[in-house]
Amino acid sequence: MKSLHIKSARLIDPANQQNGLVDVFIQQGVVVALDHAPDDFKADEIINADGLWLLPGLVDLSVYLREPGLENKATIANEMQVAAESGITTVCAMPELLSPIDSSAHINLIQEKVLAANATQVEVIGALTDGLKGERLSNMGSLKKSGCIAVTQGLAPFSSLNLIRKSMDYAATNDLKLFYQPIEHHLQGDGCAHEGAIATRLGLPSISSGVESIAMAQILLLVEETNTSVHFCRLSCAKSVELLAEAKHKGLPVSADVAVHQLFLTEMDISDFNTLCNTQPPLRSLRDRDALRRGVAEGVIDAICSDHQPHDIDAKLAPFQQSSAGISGLETLLPLTLRLVEEGVLSLEAAIARISYYPALIINKPKGSLGIGQVADFVLFDPDKPKTIDRETFQSKGKNSPFFGWGFSGSVVETRIKGRLVYHYS
Repeated sequence: MKSLHIKSARLIDPANQQNGLVDVFIQQGVVVALDHAPDDFKADEIINADGLWLLPGLVDLSVYLREPGLENKATIANEMQVAAESGITTVCAMPELLSPIDSSAHINLIQEKVLAANATQVEVIGALTDGLKGERLSNMGSLKKSGCIAVTQGLAPFSSLNLIRKSMDYAATNDLKLFYQPIEHHLQGDGCAHEGAIATRLGLPSISSGVESIAMAQILLLVEETNTSVHFCRLSCAKSVELLAEAKHKGLPVSADVAVHQLFLTEMDISDFNTLCNTQPPLRSLRDRDALRRGVAEGVIDAICSDHQPHDIDAKLAPFQQSSAGISGLETLLPLTLRLVEEGVLSLEAAIARISYYPALIINKPKGSLGIGQVADFVLFDPDKPKTIDRETFQSKGKNSPFFGWGFSGSVVETRIKGRLVYHYS
């Protein structure tokens, strides 16, 4: 590995309360010094970072790789390179019905393809039940041995609340974090839009906020009973933020994330049957969006993720109710999070922490920090280089983004993992 000297960078490292100009010295893929070089340090490469921000590599808690099984939507090789170009150095791979990540063979296949991609690192989240069918718990011990960091049922239903209760004990026994996306499927039915005036006017079957908050309340009661550590995924409504705040006030071992698009879009964005805004959970009311923003600002919601769900063109050409839910989000995670800074929702340090240090804490990995002794996963970012999200230059295989045409004030210049170059803007 090359030894690196990064000169005159503005280091923004919330984990170590750093925000200022420094020189950074990296050896064997690890940060060995700040400001002054260690004795006998000799740089193989010097990077002039004058005018650039030096950020910890981003950690994305929710990415659907689609492979194996859904290569028509995306491939690991392509999407991991897109992640690197977006400043994301670690992604958490989510299981889904056609690619459930419920066996060691499945995990090994993903890891082999990730190594071949030679780009962003992947942490695997396994299926909580066999095939995500919700009927029988998966072999969590085997998943843990194969490298899973957590288990989840994702968007799929459970057969019973009793199974959720048992999953808590089993996951705790295997030292696996539980990722729960709170959905009361019996209430959700065939809904596809937030319950409100827009869904009524469009004649779309609706999903009330109670679908999420009732499921969340049930799980929180079980957490209180078992003291099991649980991470809540993709919160979307004000009541969920309120329940989470109460749980944290009680000292329960819970955390949560929100998909970045939920912090900008609302039910109004589907008013012309725009299938690019068909998401699960659905885009909610302006009141819900503002409550989510407050939750992130106050630290009730710990992390922001992309919830990257690439789709082929046909998946979004169907009528709204029949179209596939999800947004291709890798390329907009950092720009949209920094837009929250411009809009006064978050400080710069808080924004970077929500997409680097705090997600790393949730998955219990030593990432998201550039302190001495930390692995040198980092991003060089030019705050003065404008960027426009454009269909023609969109790199993900999934072109399903509602943010085409949005302009942003900065761009990723370079991404490195353990000091190794994985992306450079040219």
